[in-house]
Amino acid sequence: MIQIVRNVRLWFAPPAVGAEGSTPDYRFSLANERTFLAWLRTALALIGGGFAVDQFLPDLGRGWRVGLALALLAAGVLCSLRAVNHWVRCEMAMRKGEDLPVSRFPAVLSIVVAIVAVAMVVVVLLGRAG
Repeated sequence: MIQIVRNVRLWFAPPAVGAEGSTPDYRFSLANERTFLAWLRTALALIGGGFAVDQFLPDLGRGWRVGLALALLAAGVLCSLRAVNHWVRCEMAMRKGEDLPVSRFPAVLSIVVAIVAVAMVVVVLLGRAG
């Protein structure tokens, strides 16, 4: 738990990240940043999908519409938070010469998106309305 709090503090303290260890090859830092931006694009797509489901499927039953929209919105929020956390953890590991951190988050996110997609397929095939 203390490590999580420390990581959250580092999100807002770039000089503290820069003070750790030694400066890695800039190409690795830039690759880490590109990965961060890719995660943010994924988060924005999930959030946009959540709003689209809610706004553009008015004939869909309220429970289905809200459930699918909230699942996508929650996945987008978690993805954006995970992006910055992963960026800090990777930057710190590179500066300290440690192995890069591993995570189950990509697998969990994939499962959530797959479940939402299957639910949407079911809704489309059954023609759920009202």
